[in-house]
Amino acid sequence: MVTITGATTRDIRFPTSLDKTGSDAMNAAGDYSAAYVILHTDSEHSGHGMTFTIGRGNEIVCKAIEVLALRVQGKKLEDLVSDWGKTWRYLVSDSHLRWIGPEKGVIHLALGALVNGIWDLWAKVLGKPVWRIIADMSPEEFVSLIDFRYITDAITPEEAIEMLRKEEPGKAARIKEAEQNRAVPAYTTSAGWLGYGEDKMKGLLQETLSQGYRHFKLKVGTSLEADRKRLSIARDVIGYDKGNILMVDANQVWSVPEAIEYMKHLAEFKPWFIEEPTSPDDIFGHKEIREALKPYGIGVATGEMCQNRVIFKQLIVQGAIDVCQIDACRMGGVNEVLAVLLIAKKYGVPIVPHSGGVGLPEYTQHLSTIDYVVVSGKLSVLEYVDHLHEHFLHPSVIKDGYYTTPTDAGYSVEMKEKSMDEYEFPGKDGVSWWKTEEARQILDHHE
Repeated sequence: MVTITGATTRDIRFPTSLDKTGSDAMNAAGDYSAAYVILHTDSEHSGHGMTFTIGRGNEIVCKAIEVLALRVQGKKLEDLVSDWGKTWRYLVSDSHLRWIGPEKGVIHLALGALVNGIWDLWAKVLGKPVWRIIADMSPEEFVSLIDFRYITDAITPEEAIEMLRKEEPGKAARIKEAEQNRAVPAYTTSAGWLGYGEDKMKGLLQETLSQGYRHFKLKVGTSLEADRKRLSIARDVIGYDKGNILMVDANQVWSVPEAIEYMKHLAEFKPWFIEEPTSPDDIFGHKEIREALKPYGIGVATGEMCQNRVIFKQLIVQGAIDVCQIDACRMGGVNEVLAVLLIAKKYGVPIVPHSGGVGLPEYTQHLSTIDYVVVSGKLSVLEYVDHLHEHFLHPSVIKDGYYTTPTDAGYSVEMKEKSMDEYEFPGKDGVSWWKTEEARQILDHHE
């Protein structure tokens, strides 16, 4: 039996603000970061989890992880995973820590890292990738992973079991598709960052098109004139009648009336959806935007800043979104994501996870595979951003426009020790990039 003996956190930050990777209308210069946790055990295995941030404040999440991890120190892995629903409830039920949530914000980001670290550990002990653990479960076992508190008005455990049973007949065939790397088509955001010039954007669009991508997302929201020019260039490259699909993302910059008016002027470029058009907590606003844009053929997507299953319940049940963009670590890890997959399945909303950040494609490839193989039975797409994968032991890989289904045991976010040492913040002299003269251009600006 494996016992968790302690936890170590590491504040890892990559200087992506230097080349504007990740730049959008709300976040002009982020440094893609991981609040990273290693769960130590009395065995040869360790569990690795992380939560994505964009720089300053990453240390706050690391501290929250350290405090929360005390709740699993000394616990046997077998006891934690034998009743996951109960364990998840236990992890969110410290009354003092709950006061700084509840189930949202920094403490919930920390929970995501910790829960995912436990899943990584369990998967390594079992010798399976996370997606396969869940694919091998019965509907009853799947449902036992979830804490249904606050969501039984949208879906009950009994309904969930019945839904999963209906997908069972085709599951073996879908597992085979996953094993053949045909479960998760990818879409790309790599060309779409707002800080990129027109030539760079055009070149990246041409490159990704030649690699087999058929879905392309661009950031919008700085100015209508600039966005119309960029979308025109994009459509010149990918065409209107070649089966290629365009999406746009505003990263919460507009009010509800602004979003509606702005998007009417982009309708001619035929985007599938507008992502994050307004405040991520505004259910009524999203619904109003969705209804106003429906005649223009434009859908509404959101979720990367959606804090928990309760907000998702409202967005989905109220008919506020066309596309559900779950985040692997903003919510409380695998278990809470599974709850949202079930709600989305019941109400017919496709799952298109948020993956625009370090480690996120590594995580979400498992979640999209679970959604297709076990829950929805329908192919969707998954965002892929082609940078920083070299820092992971088992990076996500795209081949012929599809994610290569993970086969290594774990949850795929274990970082190379060398990368962690090199990009730890504030880091050690002579080791960390953040102690170099080059780093001053970021540090001085931030001060």
